[in-house]
Amino acid sequence: MADAYKVYWQPGCTSCLRAKEFLKEHGIPFESIYVREDNDAMADLARLGAMSIPVITRGDDFAFAQEIRDLADFVGVKLTRAQLPPAELNKKIDLILAAAQRFVKQIPADTLRVNLPGRDRNCLDLAYHIFVIPTAFLDAVRGGAVTFEHFERMPPPEFDTVEKVSAYGQDVRKDFAAWWREGTVPGTVNTYYGVQPTQGVMERTAWHAAQHCRQLMTVVANAGLEPDGPLGEAELGGLPLPDEVYDDEVPMQAGAAANG
Repeated sequence: MADAYKVYWQPGCTSCLRAKEFLKEHGIPFESIYVREDNDAMADLARLGAMSIPVITRGDDFAFAQEIRDLADFVGVKLTRAQLPPAELNKKIDLILAAAQRFVKQIPADTLRVNLPGRDRNCLDLAYHIFVIPTAFLDAVRGGAVTFEHFERMPPPEFDTVEKVSAYGQDVRKDFAAWWREGTVPGTVNTYYGVQPTQGVMERTAWHAAQHCRQLMTVVANAGLEPDGPLGEAELGGLPLPDEVYDDEVPMQAGAAANG
């Protein structure tokens, strides 16, 4: 009997949630390995040479699951979904970043610095993370790479208020717009999960940021507030977002970004 698939994941990780949902959608059974509660998980990944998540394994074979295409190839599923063109992705990325600026300003002060379930990251950190996501993409298209370190970054000490983090987000929006006006879109970019088509990484930039933006929007709603300009199908349609906002194995708590 062939070895079972295993998915290594953690809460709040957009690609982790999307990977698990993809496997469930296609009826592919797997063992769920929550790396923060399994003492052997990271050692197992290190033995294979995989030092980031999400990762799917089968015996000694593994694939990074940041890109659904790579996950689908690993489990033998043929993808038929068309990707949005870069011009459309560019528009969506800007409106998603603008929404993150709005939502983080709405989060009550007593909730802003409470950690999200299962993570050492609060809502202010999450807003900063949203703005780092397109920064990673820009670094890659300008000759660098999308690195795992990008997504581990925490706000520098001087980014200690909503206003400062939002201002950083505005700078990122301006930088992204400047890159788009240059009109130079390489065919591929370097990432920590291999050389990837630029369009696919741009799409992941959009839906990765959008998923975290949905989480901020949920925190606002759970605080009893109406999100300012909520994101819905009109804004997010065409992106391969997870169905759920947060992982059902470590759900977000109503009323706050409570520790899980």
